[in-house]
This record gives sequence, C-alpha cells and structure tokens, in this order.
Amino acid sequence: MPKHLAVTLRDPESIRYLFGANDGNLSVFEDLLGIRIYLQGNQIFIDAASQSVGKQLEELLAQLEEHIRLGNAPNPDLIRAVHLSLQTGRSESVNILKDTAVVVPNGLGKTFPRSHNQALYLRAIEKHDLVFGIGPAGTGKTYLAVALALKAVLGRSRRKLILTRPVVEAGENLGFLPGDLEQKISPYLRPLYDAMESLVSLETIRRMEENRTLEIAPLAYMRGRTLSDCFIILDEAQNTTKEQMKMFLTRIGEGSKTVVTGDITQIDLPKKQNSGLLNVIRVLENIQEIEFVFLGEEDVVRHPLVRKIVHAYQDHEQA
Repeated sequence: MPKHLAVTLRDPESIRYLFGANDGNLSVFEDLLGIRIYLQGNQIFIDAASQSVGKQLEELLAQLEEHIRLGNAPNPDLIRAVHLSLQTGRSESVNILKDTAVVVPNGLGKTFPRSHNQALYLRAIEKHDLVFGIGPAGTGKTYLAVALALKAVLGRSRRKLILTRPVVEAGENLGFLPGDLEQKISPYLRPLYDAMESLVSLETIRRMEENRTLEIAPLAYMRGRTLSDCFIILDEAQNTTKEQMKMFLTRIGEGSKTVVTGDITQIDLPKKQNSGLLNVIRVLENIQEIEFVFLGEEDVVRHPLVRKIVHAYQDHEQA
C-alpha cells in the first residue's frame, strides 16, 4: 500500500463545493496536477511520492475556497483558470477573477468571469465607453456584456438597454418567414433573450419591455437615431458591413456605454473581407479611449467539446 499525505483545507466543510456533486471535479484536479487524489469524508489525501505537488494543490484549493466564500462554486473552467494563473505567477490574475463579479439587481445570482481574459473584458467594459469583445463561440462575449448591461439599467445608472444585431442568415436561405415583423426577426434575436433569461426572471424582462427600458431590434433600425444615456450591445458584429459598422458607431450619444461583440472566424457575409468588424480593428486600433479585448479557445466556457472543436478548426486553418 502506498503511503498517503494529508492535504489541509482552511475550511473542511468546503470540500463538497470544491469537488462538486459526485466528486465531478476530482478528475480535473488530477489531470491538472498529474496526481491521484483520495477523498475520505472531509479529508483529502495524495500519494506520498507526490509531496512536491502537495503545496500546489493546497494553494489551488485555498484560492478556490475564496471563490466559494464569495458565492462562486468551482466548476472545471474556474479550476483551470485559477490553476493557470498560479502556474504563470500572475497573482493579479487570481485576484481579478474574484474581484470582477457582476451582481444584477433582483437577478438570479452573481455572475463571475471564468478566465483571466473574461475578467479583463469585464474590467474594460466598466472602464471604457466603447469596448470590442472579439473571440470564438462560447467565450462569454455576449453573456458577460448583457450581465453588465442589466446591472447598469436595473441599477438605474443607464436609462435603457438596447440590444441589436445584423439580420444575416448563417449559410442557409430560410426563405419567407410568416408572421408580423416582430415574429420575423425573433429567431435572429433569440440568443440575446437566452442570455437575459439566465440572468433575470421572465417577469423582469417583460417589465423592462413594457416600460421601454429594454429594446431589441435589428441593426437596420439604428439609422438616423442618437442613443443617449443607454447601454448598447451590438452582437454578431462580424456580419456587419463596413458601412453598417460606421453607421452604428456614429449613433452613440452622450452618456452611453457600448459593447460590440463578434467572432471573426464565423463571418456569414458573401465576401468576408467586407466585414465591418475586421475593418474596424484596423481603423480604430490607435484610439486610446476604445478598448479591444481578444478572447481565445482557453476562454471557452460551454461544453468541454466546444473548446476542442475551436482548437481543431484553428489548427486546420493554420495548416
């Protein structure tokens, strides 16, 4: 029988949150540290031969216990993000993950970043009036922006939330869609509702629509308007044309905060080079008041397979 070493927790009761339901997080710790972990009640043991890694495990667990204290239950993405921050010696990265939680008034719970870049993205939105969040599917670009937007509007620091996106079909010709205008554009705007419904109740969303503090509309409806004292999100911006992007950015009025999100690897325009998002990176990159945040496959927080799919496509395109 191999000898075992005990690993100390600051709060022994936190073990059920650290390792998840049915010890679902256990394999994540083992894969990251290359060790075997044994759980007995509220005690943690590792092989004596892994003593050099024991301190790493204790430090990782201590940081995650802080997240638990703040109400952020560890999941595989958070565990990997904290471990990466500790491995790279970025102590500020460990702290920023804890310090950038978003609390939406009357929301369904706190929203935490799940990676260092997500935390930087949230900080950028708090600090700047215009932020571009660019990255592949599943990196939280839209979700985190919507969380901050709801916090601002429901907290009354902005009078209105405006969500918009270009109406472009993703490689399919859907043909004629029945119904009135609202029913026709609803499928295109559904992802924005999905984000809101995971952050606040349906009753809150309906109330915002009724009192006109929430507006969701196609990008074409933005022409000629001046959007003042609003929180504005342009989603799927990779499918704007250069002209549409210029039109949208010149709608921003006094006191407004704007977030533009998009994935430059999924452009559905007939000519990819006409993408307004690709163009605007070059046009506005030297304006200091504007922040560009680039997220990557390490920031994907959907199903673990999504990260592998994104990585596989990137490898294929580079080859």
